[in-house]
Amino acid sequence: MKLKRAPMFAVMALCLVVQGAIARINYPVWEKNYSPRIGSDLRGLSGDQLLIALAGFREMVAGILWVRADTYFDEGNYDAILPVIRLVTMLDPKQIDVYATGMWHIAYNFTDEQNRSDRRYIPSALALGEEGARNNSYTYELFFETGWLWYHKIDDDYDNAVKWWEQANEVKDMQAARKNILAMALLRDGKLMEAAEHYQSLLDKAEVEFNKNPTEYQNRQNRDTIESNLDNTLVRMAQRGNFALLGGYYDEWNYDTKPPYDVGFSAQVVVEDSRVLRVEGTWNVQPVGTRVRITLRDADNPNGVPAGMKWDRSDTVDLDPEKDVTFMQDALFVKNQSFYRRIDMSRDPVMYPFTTDKYYVEFYYNPRSGPPHIQDRFGFNGEGMTDSNFLNTEIRNGQRVVYCRLELTRDQLLRTGEWSTKTPVVKTKNFVPTGARTADDIIDVPGMRSDTGN
Repeated sequence: MKLKRAPMFAVMALCLVVQGAIARINYPVWEKNYSPRIGSDLRGLSGDQLLIALAGFREMVAGILWVRADTYFDEGNYDAILPVIRLVTMLDPKQIDVYATGMWHIAYNFTDEQNRSDRRYIPSALALGEEGARNNSYTYELFFETGWLWYHKIDDDYDNAVKWWEQANEVKDMQAARKNILAMALLRDGKLMEAAEHYQSLLDKAEVEFNKNPTEYQNRQNRDTIESNLDNTLVRMAQRGNFALLGGYYDEWNYDTKPPYDVGFSAQVVVEDSRVLRVEGTWNVQPVGTRVRITLRDADNPNGVPAGMKWDRSDTVDLDPEKDVTFMQDALFVKNQSFYRRIDMSRDPVMYPFTTDKYYVEFYYNPRSGPPHIQDRFGFNGEGMTDSNFLNTEIRNGQRVVYCRLELTRDQLLRTGEWSTKTPVVKTKNFVPTGARTADDIIDVPGMRSDTGN
């Protein structure tokens, strides 16, 4: 049967008019709840994608694309996920799970052969989180996720973790159990009294809820957990001398952090082959739990800071990292008072391009990132820690940290020029070979009795 064109066009025109009328009626709701916000416009879309967006199918297409992204995750095709994440958040800026998953994916999933993440993506992950929080300020989730990047992934600049988690706590839907973590960020930021006060505030609220319904298991568990956290914090502050420091009488009494313990840091870096480092050194602390940070970065990077970077430097989400920047970070696990690590960057030349002439290899230890049993001796701010050669009170405000910097050239790292037949070695002046690379997995633990057997 042959369709008549005139009736067909009339029906199509009627459909367009009806669709336009519905869109006009629903526009205020769409603008408030679904339209792209600042920093999340549609200028990055292609012509056909923009046509779909303007036709009113944005949310539907975004959902379909995100389902497709699951396949890429299963296949490990992480590069293909990046444009999908960006397109979905542009089409539907209310996709909270996409923002959160995208941040995690960008910050954690791009790794080298030894599972070190490509930290050049961190500014993009932070920018994505900030955009998501702006577009979804009615919920705590993206404030929380952005704070977690600062607290866990960056593991530095804890004041930023505090800032984001304070914003998360102000949102009504913030889960009660997650409010505790702000105190942990405050402790790492050196704001000890604020941490205790936060715990006390949470405990007061938990007591009210418990008294309303004392038979409710969740109410009892929440109250008991907060009370335990507060008690532990106050006991640690007392034993480590923090109240005495605040009162100005720290020197008058003995505390667990006195006298300062010399950690005896030393290090050597050998360039075994092109982009392959052998790192070893000493750390005169017997208990297991120390991880010394090592970084390698371009010496002339304007965003570089000692043993880190200025990460929060992008207002827009750019999924392409700086291709001429080299930044490697790893943790050196201390066992039997020494560490040894072979760092191979040779299989990832895109991640480690080595385009400049000079590089810094930096070693860094901050007690604020350490476990509680190490902090019990070293203190929250390093009061109980010293080092004869590398104690530093300048690079982290109000903190005593261990910091050491060695220098290597591009020719040394790539074993080119005069270094093609010579092995580059840089080390601290106090380094003594430890034989750590030949040590077995046995951890030496001091005995309870003396060597005489008494």
